[in-house]
Amino acid sequence: MKQKSILIVEDDVKIRMLLRDFLEREGFKVLESPNGRHALETFEKLKKEIDLIILDIMLPEIDGWTVCRNIRKISSVPIVMLTARSEDADEILGLELGADDYVKKPVKPTTLIARIKAILRRIENGEEIKNRLSFEGIEIDEDSYKVTVDGNEIILSPKEFSLLLILVKNKGKIISREQLLDAVWGVDYEGGLRTVDTHINRLRSKLGKYSCAIETVRGFGYRFGGSR
Repeated sequence: MKQKSILIVEDDVKIRMLLRDFLEREGFKVLESPNGRHALETFEKLKKEIDLIILDIMLPEIDGWTVCRNIRKISSVPIVMLTARSEDADEILGLELGADDYVKKPVKPTTLIARIKAILRRIENGEEIKNRLSFEGIEIDEDSYKVTVDGNEIILSPKEFSLLLILVKNKGKIISREQLLDAVWGVDYEGGLRTVDTHINRLRSKLGKYSCAIETVRGFGYRFGGSR
């Protein structure tokens, strides 16, 4: 099995060293960036080797929001935002920009690693399913983890991909926000249901003219492809 590589983007040397030590003990290869500009340059050079990014928000030169936004333009690599900022609006913004998780400092390294492993495990499980699903102009290749709209590939984050997969596989059925949260983020996730809504809105925007395929059923949840 290929050793997983994680890029830590954090300007606090002590936090970076602490995370590096814990991650290396767990068998991960660790890359480090002290600021946003260095992070973008590193990812551009090594994006095929990086499996996940731990990204602080308050960074020198280029902030974490901008780093996340730029990476999402070219890659669906999982991004875990790690920050001392605690406002709900910041968490929502991070998720809207494409982050897969938002962890507030201080956090126990063991807790962070558990969440990282959960994200990577979901990706691996998704890649092991060899199948193709389609709906009108949307094609989902579970084997290669790719989604195309009218023949053009769109970049989805792992959670967006998981949400789309669950909805398509349950076409015509109403899936509650609670069910989606538990299935994609895990039963131990401490965030609220707005996390689901934020990701659904991002997913719809990427589906373009097929955004209406994901129907909001008020008071219940979401349904893909209508009731028939």
